[in-house]
Amino acid sequence: MTFLELVKLRQSVRRFSQQPVEDQKLKQCIEAARLAPSASNAQPWKFVVVNQEPLRTEVAKATFSDIQLINKFTLQAPLMVIIVTEKTGLVNRLAMKLKGKQWPLIDAGIAAEHFCLQAAELGLGTCMIGWFDEQRIKHLLKIPDNKSIALCLAVGYPEEGYRIREKIRKPQSEMMSENTY
Repeated sequence: MTFLELVKLRQSVRRFSQQPVEDQKLKQCIEAARLAPSASNAQPWKFVVVNQEPLRTEVAKATFSDIQLINKFTLQAPLMVIIVTEKTGLVNRLAMKLKGKQWPLIDAGIAAEHFCLQAAELGLGTCMIGWFDEQRIKHLLKIPDNKSIALCLAVGYPEEGYRIREKIRKPQSEMMSENTY
C-alpha cells in the first residue's frame, strides 16, 4: 500500500476484539516508534506496555471517570501502551525554556503516530488517549514522580466488522496558505 493509503487506513479504533496482539507485531510497532525523529535526537520517551491482568484493566479504568465516560472502550483493548516523557539534555532544556516550547511532547506525539501507522499496516487498531488520571497510572506502573505521561494508546485488533470511516477533514484551502498566513 502507498503511504497515503496507510494514512487513510489509520483511524482511532474504539471497539476491540479479544484476540491477543502477537509479540512480534508489538515489537514492530515499538521499533517504528523508536525510529521516530526527535528534537536534538533526544529520544525523550519510554513506552510502557501493559498486558497483564488485572493491571491492564486498572490502567484502562484510569482513562475515564464517572463524569467522562468516552474512553470506557479502553477496557476492551488487549494492550495499553503508556508513553512516558523522559528528561532531555541540558542544552535542549535551555532551548525549550528560551523558546517556550515543550519538544518532548511534540516528539512523543511523532513517535506515537509512528507506532499507530505501523500498527495499522499490521492490521491492528489503536486509539491515542489524552484524557487520563496521570497520578493513578503513575502509581499503578511505578513511574517516578519526576516523569510525565504524554499519551496512552489502546491497542488491539478491531472488532470484526469495524468499518473504516471516511475521514472528515477541512479542505486544503482552509488549512494551508502560501507565503503568508
